[in-house]
Amino acid sequence: MADKARISAGVAPRVLASWRRPGRVVAGLSPMSEGAMLAVLMGAMLVFLIAQAPGHARAAALDPSVPLGGRMAGALTAVLLMMPLLAYAVASLVALASRLTPWRLDGEDSRLALFWALLAISPAMLLAGLVEGMIGPSPALSLTRLVAGIGFLFIWGGGLRALARRG
Repeated sequence: MADKARISAGVAPRVLASWRRPGRVVAGLSPMSEGAMLAVLMGAMLVFLIAQAPGHARAAALDPSVPLGGRMAGALTAVLLMMPLLAYAVASLVALASRLTPWRLDGEDSRLALFWALLAISPAMLLAGLVEGMIGPSPALSLTRLVAGIGFLFIWGGGLRALARRG
């Protein structure tokens, strides 16, 4: 019981718990209103934008032909405008593809699993951004990005598994 109370205390404990028990965390978030899911997605995208700043600052210092402001404007457009549209499209495709399997996901559950996975990996994305800004392209950067990618797949898959219903 104490573990469940700790998980439901706020966003940060849920993010940390998602790395251990993603299905349980995502199932505890369901049902979530569409507005709350959009807030989760946009929060994740904002963190992703912040995570890109050190790498863009390093790139602007090494190649001043494109200033930091221009680089961040491009990142802002990609992360806060295009990525949410792509996330909604991917979640819809996953919900449609689930109709071909014995497990069914509705659109809301598919969005919740994807959007939460994006928010849950935000600490790993921040770490990768710091490594990119401080060290640059290196095995350390590849490793942090690999951890973020595997973490994303683990959390997203656990969320999908927890929310899928036998059809």
